[in-house]
Amino acid sequence: MAISLCVLLWPHDGMDEALIAYEDTVLALVEEHGGRVLQRARTDGTGDQPLEIQLFEFETQLGLDGYLEDPRRLALADERDRVIARTQMMDVTLVS
Repeated sequence: MAISLCVLLWPHDGMDEALIAYEDTVLALVEEHGGRVLQRARTDGTGDQPLEIQLFEFETQLGLDGYLEDPRRLALADERDRVIARTQMMDVTLVS
């Protein structure tokens, strides 16, 4: 059964472009784990809004786990901590 996720990302102050660059790098790994990035959207990040909103679909939990544990992604943990202040991830049901 496919797993659909929505991820919300907030940058540290002044790290908008760095967050986007980091996400460009790690999202390139998603397909290798049976996943698809369905949509990326951005706000202006004002107030309590996230800067980036992402919708994903993974074929299996194993694929999602493989992405989250990918050594290339984990090797960038310091960069992630430097640029991303907050992440919220939730399971969603995609509707048309």
